[in-house]
Amino acid sequence: MMEALLRALRPLSQPPAAPGWNHAQMSELLGDIPLRPAAVLIGLRDGAQPRLVFTVRTDHLSSHAGQVSFPGGRTDPADGDAVTTALRESEEEIGLDRALVTPLGYLDCFETISGFCVTPVVARIAHDARFKPAPDEVAEVFEVPLAFFLEPGSLKRYVMEYRGHRRDMVEFEHAGHRIWGVTAAILQNLLQRMERA
Repeated sequence: MMEALLRALRPLSQPPAAPGWNHAQMSELLGDIPLRPAAVLIGLRDGAQPRLVFTVRTDHLSSHAGQVSFPGGRTDPADGDAVTTALRESEEEIGLDRALVTPLGYLDCFETISGFCVTPVVARIAHDARFKPAPDEVAEVFEVPLAFFLEPGSLKRYVMEYRGHRRDMVEFEHAGHRIWGVTAAILQNLLQRMERA
């Protein structure tokens, strides 16, 4: 399973560049506005059963409140690259010590309805890493076995109306958590790159 995932990643030496893989759909909705760079950490906790790390955003945030997400956020001018952004944001949001994180590679860039071009950074997290969620941003940190996402039937498809456009969407449900929106689309890209979707 991990071997297939590693083969599916873009190498660290070749970070993806805009536009995102969903650019045609987003330009239909947003036009040609300049997109702000951002990055998220697709963290895989080491173990016999690798597990992906997710957060639940607090209910009072101005965007994506209460949603499941990967740790991450907008790129600061001082960051330099997407890996630095993903590690910095993970430290700030869930107290993840970057010394316990080993970047492995990238997925394809993804454009969001909120005007970001997100670079997903896939990384291994040491099995003994501990999380300390920032209470003003993160309500919960939880983990889901990577194997769950590879099971046929885990990915659910639906259509949503947005600004007069029909959008094809995907989601996952696991242990009471609904994983949808940007997070589910990034997972869909992972499955596509692994030839599992």
